[in-house]
Amino acid sequence: MTIAADQQTVIRVCGIDDLEVERGRAALFGTTQIALFLLADGTVHAVANLDPYSGANVMSRGIVGTRGDAPTVASPMHKQVFDLRTGDCLDAQGKEAIPLRVWPVIVADGAVLIDAEELR
Repeated sequence: MTIAADQQTVIRVCGIDDLEVERGRAALFGTTQIALFLLADGTVHAVANLDPYSGANVMSRGIVGTRGDAPTVASPMHKQVFDLRTGDCLDAQGKEAIPLRVWPVIVADGAVLIDAEELR
């Protein structure tokens, strides 16, 4: 389903009811894997499912938490912690900080939408 909103083309990823609070879900668009997270405050975040440190598509299985005021996800592989808003690695554990890719999310009429242009 393609919807025009604010001069952007967005695609429906899933319904908000398909997500569980603080549990990740993976979505596949071509060869791009995205990890979606619904937080307790109702916000939805989309980041790359690819763990930049291990190279495995596992971020949707990560542990959701907070660091200060930042909502976070910890990699299930090597436990690096990433800010869900920016993708910044908050805990590189002695390695160079590699961020996760982040996609803007729109929640409208019970649907979770992502800008299709951003998926490239």
